[in-house]
Amino acid sequence: MSDETVRLSVVGKVVRRRWRALLLLAVVGAGVGAGASAVLSPGYEAQASVLLQGPRQPDELLTEAQVATSSVVLDRASAALGLGIRGTDLQKSVAASVAQGNVVTITAKGSSPERSQQLADQVAGEFVKYSTQLLGNSADQAAQLAQQQKEALRQQITQTNQRILDLSKAVENGDTVEGVQARTTLQGLRTALEQAVNNLNAADAAIGAGNMVVLGPSERPSSPSAPTFPQLTAGGAVLFFVLGILAYLFGARTDRRPRGEGEIGAALGAPVLASVDIPAASEASAKWWRKAVGNDRPWNLPELPASADDAAREVRYRRVLARLGADRDGVLRLLILVPKGDASARKVAEQFADTARGDRLRVEVSVADIEVIPGAQPIVPDGTAGVLVVVSLGSRNAWELVSIAEACSDAGHEILGAVLAREVHFAGGPKRKPVAKQRAGELAGAR
Repeated sequence: MSDETVRLSVVGKVVRRRWRALLLLAVVGAGVGAGASAVLSPGYEAQASVLLQGPRQPDELLTEAQVATSSVVLDRASAALGLGIRGTDLQKSVAASVAQGNVVTITAKGSSPERSQQLADQVAGEFVKYSTQLLGNSADQAAQLAQQQKEALRQQITQTNQRILDLSKAVENGDTVEGVQARTTLQGLRTALEQAVNNLNAADAAIGAGNMVVLGPSERPSSPSAPTFPQLTAGGAVLFFVLGILAYLFGARTDRRPRGEGEIGAALGAPVLASVDIPAASEASAKWWRKAVGNDRPWNLPELPASADDAAREVRYRRVLARLGADRDGVLRLLILVPKGDASARKVAEQFADTARGDRLRVEVSVADIEVIPGAQPIVPDGTAGVLVVVSLGSRNAWELVSIAEACSDAGHEILGAVLAREVHFAGGPKRKPVAKQRAGELAGAR
């Protein structure tokens, strides 16, 4: 079996045994995502484009984009739309960027398609008006100077044309020295004419560089922009569901307590004689939610088949006692050790004692609690009796089990075996009436 198959099997086990807890996490994640949509979801977005005519430098385009989202432009747009908010508050809903072709794109966000479209168009219009006003304050002197330059260039062009015409008439014979000189002068005049025409075109472009135009009204959005409310809600549910699985896997990865019979038997230095199920005790009312979400039992413990009733469980107890054998006098003297605080193991140990007394077996059983503290050596009563260790499945780590074995060896006890206890939950409660006695009663009634 490959590692990927093992991982998928473990994940499937987590989902199967913790589906209610994972479902609750998914619901919580959906609620968190729905709440986050109020902050993260942009709503509807509309875009308006403004064309800046004439040659522009990249820095100049970035400056114009900043002007489009300035507080002055947004204040005017808010006042025109009657929003009743300041431009600084509106900056969260309006953004400007530079596109190719000297185009400034204005993006507006709104709670409805109509509002986002109106806001984008209004900001674009106010941006053009404000930029035109800024250019108009200093445009008079620049326009007058440009007009003078144009007139001078036109006069230069006229004079150059006239000079070319005169030289063309004067040059009739190209073989003379005068003709060669005239042609040279004519070539220089043509170069000067071309330069004058280029200067005139540059002056015209400089005059039209300040012009701006809105490239039509913005398109009304038909759907909200991502991430939308459903996307954030679904994303939050999936995220919390996956985080829940990862948390369970991480907890199982960091938990070093042995759960297999072979590992537990190796730590104790004795074989595991049986795995006994015991009906789970009723939990306190304060822990009802753990049962509701299915988190009241470990998910990573191996499956243990539940006994049909008390009689079936008693059969397991008698079989364990029979496997332990007896001393030379035919009496089994047994010390059952139970880690202190292990309620399930304590119930199993008491059931062993009741079974030994009820069936009149030649067994002398005593039950003792052993306190297992990390870093301290447990204390076991002295004696020569054999020891049966009863622990809950997956409740102790390997070092604690080793310390129990060392304590038994120090007290002169031999560990005959171990019994693993595990609580199981029955639908409708466990069956208390033994099946064997029930059938005997039915047969007696039939007679």
